Amino acid sequence: MAPRDPKLTAGVAGGHDIPVDDFFPAAEALLEQMISQQRAKVLRLAREAVPHVGPEDVLNPHDFPELKAHPTFEFEDGLLSGLVAAQVALRAERRRQADP
Repeated sequence: MAPRDPKLTAGVAGGHDIPVDDFFPAAEALLEQMISQQRAKVLRLAREAVPHVGPEDVLNPHDFPELKAHPTFEFEDGLLSGLVAAQVALRAERRRQADP
């Protein structure tokens, strides 16, 4: 009997089997796109409160009290943090599965 390729099942919503070798690159690309879009959104929101703020400045929002007062900045920045955490977890799992 030939060995089967490992598969991930999308579950109840999709019911599709996805080869593991296809899943990680697709998930990585999707997360990278989502992170890029969210970074742009966070920077746009930050510039509503602090027009001269740059991408590096947004990494340290505590330096700008105006950002704390912005009605949605912290929420959107938290979403960005969650997406980055998911990307880190995905990469760790991929390395774990690649190591014998």
